[in-house]
Amino acid sequence: MKLITRAICAAAICAVATTTLTLCVGKNTDIEGRWIQPVPGQPDAWQGIALEPDGKASSINMATLAYDTWTIEGNRLILGGKSIGNGQTIDFSDTLVVVRLSADTMVLRMGAMDLEYTREKCQ
Repeated sequence: MKLITRAICAAAICAVATTTLTLCVGKNTDIEGRWIQPVPGQPDAWQGIALEPDGKASSINMATLAYDTWTIEGNRLILGGKSIGNGQTIDFSDTLVVVRLSADTMVLRMGAMDLEYTREKCQ
């Protein structure tokens, strides 16, 4: 009888833990937010993308790459914006594959390169 009681208790705890985890992760795996990564060669500098709820996007610490829109189509993140440099501004659209998305990490694939971002913590 003790074995059956323990099994029932363990199953109940598992069910509660799974439900709590699913609710928490489901709520926090939204792609919206501020995603950052270290700037290559500059260990104390960060760059990234801000994805706002209304489809607006902006660059974080990237003056020459000005994102302004984003959309999701399946597992693809499409970023639109303007490339600014050498006295000219050019509209662009980048399509990236969302390889992984969790509450605090996003990995995007651009061609053969994977770009890993961390969700910026709320201040």
